Amino acid sequence: MQTEKYTISGQLVDVWQQTIYPANVFIEAGIIKAIEALPVNTAVPQQYILPGFIDSHVHIESSMLVPSEFARLAVVHGTVGTISDPHEIANVCGMEGVEFMLANAQQTNFSFNFGAPSCVPATTFETAGAALNSTDVAALLQRNDIKYLSEMMNFPGVLNGDEEVMKKISAAKAVNKPVDGHAPGLMGTAAQQYIATGISTDHECFTAEEALHKLNYGMKIIIREGSAAKNFEALIDLMHTHYENMMFCSDDKHPDSLAIGHINQLCARAVAKGIDVFKVLKAACVNPVQHYHLNVGLLRVGDPADCIVINNLTAFQVIQTFIKGKLVAQNGKSLLHSVPVTPINQFNCQPVNETELAVNPTEYPLQQNKIPVIQALDGQLITEKIWVTPNLQHEYILPDIANDILKIVVVNRYHPAPIAKAFIHNFGLKKGAIASTVAHDSHNIVAVGTNDVDLAKAINAVIEAQGGVSAVNGNNAKVLPLPVAGLMSTDDGYTVATAYTAIDAMVKNELGSTLAAPFMTLSFMALLVIPHIKLSDKGLFDGDCFQLWR
Repeated sequence: MQTEKYTISGQLVDVWQQTIYPANVFIEAGIIKAIEALPVNTAVPQQYILPGFIDSHVHIESSMLVPSEFARLAVVHGTVGTISDPHEIANVCGMEGVEFMLANAQQTNFSFNFGAPSCVPATTFETAGAALNSTDVAALLQRNDIKYLSEMMNFPGVLNGDEEVMKKISAAKAVNKPVDGHAPGLMGTAAQQYIATGISTDHECFTAEEALHKLNYGMKIIIREGSAAKNFEALIDLMHTHYENMMFCSDDKHPDSLAIGHINQLCARAVAKGIDVFKVLKAACVNPVQHYHLNVGLLRVGDPADCIVINNLTAFQVIQTFIKGKLVAQNGKSLLHSVPVTPINQFNCQPVNETELAVNPTEYPLQQNKIPVIQALDGQLITEKIWVTPNLQHEYILPDIANDILKIVVVNRYHPAPIAKAFIHNFGLKKGAIASTVAHDSHNIVAVGTNDVDLAKAINAVIEAQGGVSAVNGNNAKVLPLPVAGLMSTDDGYTVATAYTAIDAMVKNELGSTLAAPFMTLSFMALLVIPHIKLSDKGLFDGDCFQLWR
């Protein structure tokens, strides 16, 4: 079999010596065989050669794509690898879900680096489809294809020295694998205590003050810019002085967004903010490889040939992407092939009736004739708690569309149970309803609507599909099926991106949502480990007291 050989000419960006010079890069047998530095005045193509980008924290499942399809879209933007936490599918299918992700990822040429999910389920205040205990996690960490302990979301458990939590952290330290963090808003002595256990990163910082506190305690900060949570603007100025301990990530990125760009976009924005390009590339390319001990090349002789060619150091438009010495993307086209997918799932849920969605005042907490309402924040995962006078009609609490107070429900998809109901502000729907089985982290069915008829239709649409996202306005309905664990499609990634764009447009243009990513925001309204108030299948949850509402 003939060995693939490539010669790339252009301006080589040497992140180690912090120089840029004309060069020829010779690729053979999957590695950088040689780098030939050329005289400064040598005419070479007007393009730049640099290491590939790494997404330093991403849940592949949030793209609605299986790993092999995620890779097909990501390589177009110069991404050669990810640090991937498979806890979404693990919460649905347990160990079988983790094995599914590993097996699918192995069928494509991309550096997926999976962690052992640390919090399955994320809390005891919700119903998940599976559980992984400390013995399960320790067994995963013994494997060579598991690179780290995924985000430790149970920060109260860390601070209180919970036995199961500490066993998981100890198991990672025993095999010298990093431990990822998740501690939104944690500062001061509590943050210091959390970090002292060996937790080394956090991607949840939403203020520069919080990030700086954690940096000063020795933690690495990952700047997150996803489809819902956007912390780039708040944190990027820290990169001027703290670039050695910073990285970039998307965390959760929908397929329409991934089709447009990835880490390359963050590099372009950082340079536009005046951050030195070598500092940007340290965060985007080098730091994740070193921190997580990845087998990813960094454009040195003898390294795996994981490198990219871009048009310039301002736009970061990717011309070519090489992984393990193979050309995997060129001029906006992916050269990776789709692979067959056999879905796995867990779904035991019957259709709902609109009468089950009614809210009786006696079953909802009232204080001084006001009810607690979840206030969603565009671009953030945190919510605020507001108190609102309920819209009482015919002995029921109804949505107040004029004041953007809508109904939100969570339906247990794993076994029959009462439906959890509450109210939410800032979704902006003027009509209809939306529903999703992507509902972090247990992935029950979460839905928001203006009326119970459409709400029931939206919920039943995803039940019939055995997973997916739906939008309903009377007789007009759209559904994007997600048959893999109710999280991912089996279709071509670009087809999924197009379908998602269509349903997203319906929610904004026809139903009236004002959110940038309504389905992504919806998916986090059941995420209890992010303050301040959320809804699980067991009821309204107070994230500040870390308990169900009493």
